[in-house]
Amino acid sequence: MLKLLESVGANILSWVNILQGFLSLAGQAFYWIFFGFKRGKPVKRQPVFEQMVFMGTRSVVIVFFVTFFTGVVLAMQSAQQLSKLGGTIYVASLVSISICRELGPVLTALVIAGRIGAAITAEIGSMQVNEQIEALETMAINPVRFLVVPKVVALFFMLPCLTVIGDLSGMFGGYIIGVGNLGINSYLYLQTAFEYLTLKDVYTGLSKSLVFALIIALVGCYQGLNTRGGAVGVGRATTISVVTSFILIIVADCVVTGIYYFSNI
Repeated sequence: MLKLLESVGANILSWVNILQGFLSLAGQAFYWIFFGFKRGKPVKRQPVFEQMVFMGTRSVVIVFFVTFFTGVVLAMQSAQQLSKLGGTIYVASLVSISICRELGPVLTALVIAGRIGAAITAEIGSMQVNEQIEALETMAINPVRFLVVPKVVALFFMLPCLTVIGDLSGMFGGYIIGVGNLGINSYLYLQTAFEYLTLKDVYTGLSKSLVFALIIALVGCYQGLNTRGGAVGVGRATTISVVTSFILIIVADCVVTGIYYFSNI
């Protein structure tokens, strides 16, 4: 019984230390973002732009295809049920609302977590095990300002943009099925799709993407900075980073959805 309690206590302390370290990293990142200019060390534009190209521009294709085929599948599945009620035309509104509110932001975030989150952890983790992080500290360069902040800022701006692309491609997938397979008039499909799509549906999804961006960037950086054990440790940290990001994205999605649902914002 005593060993069991010791094991539980050790696990709790371990999770508390991880949470403390993660919050400390987040606090330092936000400090350098908002107050770095007061110390004469504002966020440099070039590293941010380079990260924006890597995270955003080079992720457009994969985001497009994932959300496009999601829209196709959603339209086919919903049409089968709605046709029994004589409401095939409402496939348009169902696809547009589902994609903008939920599927677009979440699927885009999961794709980016798998691609960008893993890349962030692998990059910083390799620097950590090769003692390049210590070299930066020796040269009086703050690793958080130099490595973490550009990634957080870049992803914070690029993930909403990718989400918009994902929303449009998902609705385009539904449009292809609605017009090409279900025989719905093109103008009528577009009218129905946007008639029931409100501004709240759009900003709900975009606000989620901002939260997801912070989760992906900070989790990736935290795991990278805490990598130990050489190449094996880098692989382990990358796996943990992706899995953790996936879980936190789903949890954050539930929390944000609950806030909008119960507060009627």
